Amino acid sequence: MSKLWGGRFTKETNKLVEEYTASIQYDKELAEEDIEGSLAHVQMLSECGVISSADMLEIKRGLNIVLENIQSGEFEYDVSHEDIHMNIEKALIDEIGPVGGKLHTGRSRNDQVATDMHMYLVKKVKLFISHIEAVQQAIVKQAEEHVETVLPGYTHLQRAQPVSFAHHMLAYFWMFERDKERFQDSLKRTNVLPLGAGALAGTTFPIDRHRTAELLGFEAVYPNSMDAVSDRDFILEFLSNASMLMMHMSRLSEEMVIWSSQEFQFIELDDSFCTGSSIMPQKKNPDVPELLRAKTGRVYGNLFSLLTVLKGLPLAYNKDMQEDKEGMFDTAKTLDGALKLLAPMIATMTVKTENMKQAVNEDYSNATDIADYLVNKGMTFRESHEMIGKIVLYSIQHQKYLLDLTLQEYQTFTPLFEEDVFDILKPANVMNARKSYGGTSPEQIKVQLELANHHLKVKESV
Repeated sequence: MSKLWGGRFTKETNKLVEEYTASIQYDKELAEEDIEGSLAHVQMLSECGVISSADMLEIKRGLNIVLENIQSGEFEYDVSHEDIHMNIEKALIDEIGPVGGKLHTGRSRNDQVATDMHMYLVKKVKLFISHIEAVQQAIVKQAEEHVETVLPGYTHLQRAQPVSFAHHMLAYFWMFERDKERFQDSLKRTNVLPLGAGALAGTTFPIDRHRTAELLGFEAVYPNSMDAVSDRDFILEFLSNASMLMMHMSRLSEEMVIWSSQEFQFIELDDSFCTGSSIMPQKKNPDVPELLRAKTGRVYGNLFSLLTVLKGLPLAYNKDMQEDKEGMFDTAKTLDGALKLLAPMIATMTVKTENMKQAVNEDYSNATDIADYLVNKGMTFRESHEMIGKIVLYSIQHQKYLLDLTLQEYQTFTPLFEEDVFDILKPANVMNARKSYGGTSPEQIKVQLELANHHLKVKESV
């Protein structure tokens, strides 16, 4: 059968061209959105008097039959019909006859596919916001149980200062909160209707684009028809937001991999999120966080791929834009899997508090506090910093930690040291002393938890 657009052509499309240019292999993902948009479009056409009410009802009946066939898996996609729009329109005409050809009145595939993708991403973004929320809830639950659990804090992956495990985990809560806010904010630029813009210049039919937007739940309508069909910023924004979200998940995954190693033993991941070795029977491999870490790269790649596709395109629509979908679908699938796994993996991990406690007792991460101790005794910070550096060097040379030194040893450096220095040096006291807003003391963590729970409740009430 000839193409639905074949009137101007004298030759059949080369089969290799058909296969190379067809997008039905992946844009069938948009089938439900395509039909949903068509149902609204045809109703608007009827309300505006462009087609009759009888034709509208018949087209709707046919579209619903096609939708049922798609949802049941009975629908047969044909590469010769190029894309999801033409496959559905061909099936509609086969079902109800020539009246099905009226469906495309007042629109183009250019504004149709853009509408489908807007609808698809609005649904996905709302879903991912709820998935992020689940991850945040898992973080808060772990944090609430470990407010006073002391963990070595690191900079440069070197021991820095003792911190609360809750404080460390809540840092990720706020990363994910920013991710959530970016997705929420993106909805006002994604939930905008292109339909009715035509190929690029609008249409001569007396349509009502705002009525279509109302029927589909769009909050706004593109005011410029050329922008409507050529804009892919909303996909770029999704890919950019997804890249940052994946980066945050990857950082947390990296910590899980490190923390669960034999060298650290700070946590143990639940068996259901790990795998074994085909040759080494003792192994328990953190495959889920490792894969999540790795899949970050493909999301970055999808962002840079689309940026490259769009960078040299003149207005309005170009066939290059067919390359906008696979990366979007792949990113959505990657995010969905990662977020669904991350929340229960956090919720079920075992925190090895004693190992963490032992670790902070076997380092020099309490050094800053005795520098502050000397400042409070009247020494300048620069002087105390240098002196404590010498004390740490002395301790290393004598294979001791700061709590192992005697008062006499401390006083060989300065008589300002007194017996109370040993209370200052206790890791729990080091952690508890940081009472500035946003600090790692238990009282500040409780303030932070209250704020975190407030953010979660605000989301639930929206």
